[in-house]
Amino acid sequence: MKRKTITYAARLLCILALSMSLTTAAFAADPPEPAQPSPCYPTAVTRSEDGGEIRKMYDLGPEDDPAGIPRSNFEQEGYHYTLTDLLKQELPANESRQHTETVSVPSQSKDMGAVLALLPQTKEFITEDGLSGVLTLKLDTVNVEVAGYGSSTKSLTATRTYPGLADQDTQYIPKSIQDNGHSLTLQTVNWQTEGDGHFTAVASYSGSATSSYVKGYTVTADYAGAVSRINLNKIRYVAIFEGTALEPIATEEPGDTSDPSLTDPADPTAPVEPTDPTGQDAPTAEKNNVLPVVAVVVVVLLGGGAFYFIKRRR
Repeated sequence: MKRKTITYAARLLCILALSMSLTTAAFAADPPEPAQPSPCYPTAVTRSEDGGEIRKMYDLGPEDDPAGIPRSNFEQEGYHYTLTDLLKQELPANESRQHTETVSVPSQSKDMGAVLALLPQTKEFITEDGLSGVLTLKLDTVNVEVAGYGSSTKSLTATRTYPGLADQDTQYIPKSIQDNGHSLTLQTVNWQTEGDGHFTAVASYSGSATSSYVKGYTVTADYAGAVSRINLNKIRYVAIFEGTALEPIATEEPGDTSDPSLTDPADPTAPVEPTDPTGQDAPTAEKNNVLPVVAVVVVVLLGGGAFYFIKRRR
């Protein structure tokens, strides 16, 4: 009778250990991750002049999930943007509006005939949010401005004759002259002998002149007209992000080498995370699996000890 009792107790302990190991394995299994919606991409993006607001427009079909619209904060051009609203708009079957587009073209002439040859009477345009149409040139908005100036330099020369000189002495020759408003300097002198014993000096002068010229012109003009598009069961979502100007990063002083980790130690009462042999934090799954394994080992040891104790008593 005692032998049957011991055998039954040993079997019971083995069954208990096996059930605990299966239970820990079930708890250790990671839950399945939920399916992620497909990402959505904006059809148009607008930004206010002061940078305080960005609007991203998404035109989605019936099969598209709006959960794929990004909602995370982001930084752009010195601002930190946060989602403040997500609007839903039912788009009409046919959407149209008046639109004005300004164009700019370069020109080598300011002559209006040459300028108008660069501007067609009508142009096809597509707006940022996808509306298209044919716009007409507004002649009263055509404007021509100088695009820039250049400069050029050319060489100037002149000759002067000085007859009846008693000697071949350059002191009688002017060292500079004015020619058509430009200053020229003496370069060379050729002497000629006259019949009465006097001399004639032929002096050569040179200089330079710089002039400016127009390099080109910029022509601007407006085109205006109706733009439209057909929406096929589309729903527009408008994500509104408000921006906050980022503070400039403070530069450290040359002598400031303090380490924040030395002046602001961690809370000594905070629990210490276990680390692996390489010094990195142990993965969460490993920490969750350690306790069940320890429990199984303890149960097995207790079962073995009970079996040994009962056997000794027998």
